[in-house]
Amino acid sequence: MDAYQAVLEFFEKAEEPVRTGQVVEATGLDKKEVEKAMNKLKKEEKIVSPKRCYWELKR
Repeated sequence: MDAYQAVLEFFEKAEEPVRTGQVVEATGLDKKEVEKAMNKLKKEEKIVSPKRCYWELKR
């Protein structure tokens, strides 16, 4: 499974907005890989930020 897919699955299971550090801890991926995957998800408008530094799936 690539980093993008791992991060997307994490967001699908998350019940509340999360910080980047929480994604890194939960997936065990390198922070740079997580940030790259999250940037791609942001560009695709799959995740949004309800408040500063927190992210969740767009509903």
